[in-house]
Formats: sequence, structure tokens, C-alpha cells
Amino acid sequence: MGFLDTVLGRTKPVKADLDDLFALPSAALTLQAGLDFAPTGLGSVCFKAAEGAAFARTQTDVQQLLDSSSAGSAPKVELSKDSFGYTWLLVRHDPADVPGLVTDLHAVNSGLQDAGFGPQLLCSLISFAHVDGRRLALVYLYKRGTFYPFAPLGGDQRRDNALEIEVQGTLAGDMKIEPELTRWFPVWGAPGL
Repeated sequence: MGFLDTVLGRTKPVKADLDDLFALPSAALTLQAGLDFAPTGLGSVCFKAAEGAAFARTQTDVQQLLDSSSAGSAPKVELSKDSFGYTWLLVRHDPADVPGLVTDLHAVNSGLQDAGFGPQLLCSLISFAHVDGRRLALVYLYKRGTFYPFAPLGGDQRRDNALEIEVQGTLAGDMKIEPELTRWFPVWGAPGL
């Protein structure tokens, strides 16, 4: 970073370390033990699809890789688009297999990054449910290299801020939590949540 960058307040973006995703199994245990939130077996990766054959081929390769690892059962991966034009790959696993789910999410992210489409990645998430029906997601911001909790309330686009802050405190020792609350973007309607 140069002198002008310092004076003007510019910062270099944090380089994401996809291996940070492997903090999720430990965080899942902490959430289950501390707050009674159990993994649902659902996780997803959000990215902005690029035009062209190379991106389409990479996306297809990643999807086929994950589907072929499902050992003859129903496909584990579903593709969808949201109203903002982002593409979501939803990955399904047995709820008890958080390490397997995280490995698949890592494979999606790595496949896109290794093919040169890292800047297209937005976030990844893994979802949790409470016995009382509340939902929660731990969201990994690719461009920040941090996690944050997202807890939607019902269908009217409200969130449970108190729960999100409680989860932040509970998981502070397990993963890099995004320190700027303004970066805790809502992911309304995210597949799997």
C-alpha cells in the first residue's frame, strides 16, 4: 500500500482463504452445544455467473463432480438464480455430515477460483435450525475472508439481530467473525435457508 492509499483511506481487499471454511464443523458443534442450533445438511455457494463457454463448462464440471460423489442417490446439487441475477448452487448432505458438506462447498469455491472466476464468488453459507423453528445461517464473505450470522424472522424480511449478536459472541473463538456489522448483508431467500 502506498502513501496516497494511506492518506485517502484506501485499503487492499483481504485475500480470501478458502480453508477458513473448514472452521465450520467446529462452529457447528459450538452452536449445537451452546445454543441448540443443529445443522440442516444444507449449504450453498452464491456467485455472479459470467458469460461464455469457459464459465459454463467450469460450472457444469463442478456440479457433475459433486453429483457423481453422491454414490447413486439423488443429485446433491441444485442450481438456481435469484432476483438479483446471482446464481446459487445448493448442496445437500446428511445433517450429521458437516465436514462432508464443507468439503463440497470448498470444492465449488475452489473449482471456480482455480478456473479464474474467483472474483465472481460472493458468499457461501451453511444453515442451521432450532427445535423452536428458528433458522440461522453462517455466511462466509469471499471478498472479506470472514463469517457472519444471518437469522431471518418469518417471511417478512425481518431479522433476529439479538440472535445474530449472541451467535457472534458464541463463535468468536471458532472463526473469523466480520467485525463491521454493516457488512452483515441479508441473504433473503437463499437456497437452503
